[in-house]
Amino acid sequence: MDSQGGRLERKNRVIVGAQWGDEGKGKVVDLLSREADIVARFQGGNNAGHTIVVDDNKYILHLIPSGIIHPGKVCLIGNGVVLDPFVFLEELDTLKKVGIDYQDRLFISAATNLIMPYHRALDGLEESGRGKKGIGTTGRGIGPSYQDKVKRTGIRLADLFDEERLTEKIKTHCENKKYMLDQLPADQKVDCASLVAKLIGLQDIFRPMITDASLMLHEATRSGATILFEGAQGAMLDVDLGTYPYCTSSNTTAGGALTGLGIGPSMINEVIGIVKAYTTRVGAGPFPTELHDEIGEKLQKQGAEFGATTGRPRRTGWLDLVQLKHSCRINGIDKIAITKLDVLDCLDEIKVCTAYELDGERIDNTPMDMMRFKDCKPIYKTFAGWDRSTEGVTTYTELPQKAREYVGYICRELNVEMLLLSTGPAREHTVMAPNG
Repeated sequence: MDSQGGRLERKNRVIVGAQWGDEGKGKVVDLLSREADIVARFQGGNNAGHTIVVDDNKYILHLIPSGIIHPGKVCLIGNGVVLDPFVFLEELDTLKKVGIDYQDRLFISAATNLIMPYHRALDGLEESGRGKKGIGTTGRGIGPSYQDKVKRTGIRLADLFDEERLTEKIKTHCENKKYMLDQLPADQKVDCASLVAKLIGLQDIFRPMITDASLMLHEATRSGATILFEGAQGAMLDVDLGTYPYCTSSNTTAGGALTGLGIGPSMINEVIGIVKAYTTRVGAGPFPTELHDEIGEKLQKQGAEFGATTGRPRRTGWLDLVQLKHSCRINGIDKIAITKLDVLDCLDEIKVCTAYELDGERIDNTPMDMMRFKDCKPIYKTFAGWDRSTEGVTTYTELPQKAREYVGYICRELNVEMLLLSTGPAREHTVMAPNG
């Protein structure tokens, strides 16, 4: 049930972050999972964390789809994900400790590529080698794992069940990467033989979970199941369409759901974009509306803007409609879920970027060359603050008039409908749109 006693319409939805990640996708996926039968993750790895708050209990998930919190929901990790098997085991242990049963409802594509310890080691070496030109990687081995995938040398989950093939692949990787791995300190050295033995020892854990994700989703759809497609990171971190090279190594946009799970576009009924009421970004890279003043610090503090995966403080800034229009276009966003509106309660005035100035000219779209993004100067429209708490509000009419004006302006400018509005971290701190 939604906060007004109604029900969400059952349809296959893709959930994407519309900014640079950390928009609050975990909560939205948790809410929309109620009306889905299957929740399927389609890209990324444990370089992102989804935080869910239920009855004062906080759950932070990195690999397992957020729908696992709901009893009876089937969760699927697709081939577009890169999965660290040892981090995955830790996440399973966390679920066990809090009494969440995942047996017979958590599955992984046989084609999912695995992150190996040497991927993590290489990630750190490569980032440190960039010096001041670092791209802000989390150091979790995501990029090097995707590199091996694209080179067609990656280790897939299916390889765990062929000891000879796995041994040969690990051996080849260790030999080919030796020149870099030799630079590691003694306590980070990779023992190939020991790694193979550890991976083979995981067979019994992964055997009940391995599946043909594409076939599973196809058969489920024919049986009338409703699917929620869950992404990680945000659209502006997409390796093709984001702020390259300051991005992640996968397709974080809605198109990634197709290739990351082996489905056709006809299986998707609606694309939901998650929009934080202001903007944040973690790590390096351009950020036109970034605030370097006390307002930025206030947003960081009020919004608890620290990474769920790394703990790194997030950079904060005003909402950027130019960037959001770009996201709406490249994702085909139908509706938006606006999160963290309550964080803005403390501000006397709120700014929204409506255009950029680049080389002395006004532009209404992101620059064609994403390397010019750093040279864009924001042009702002200013709104009066509402000077009233919106935390925990559950109906639209309860919102202050100025807050409604702010939300309405965003939707009109983006030419999208609002699905929901989040006014706090808990499930019940949500305003559902009447047509949600």
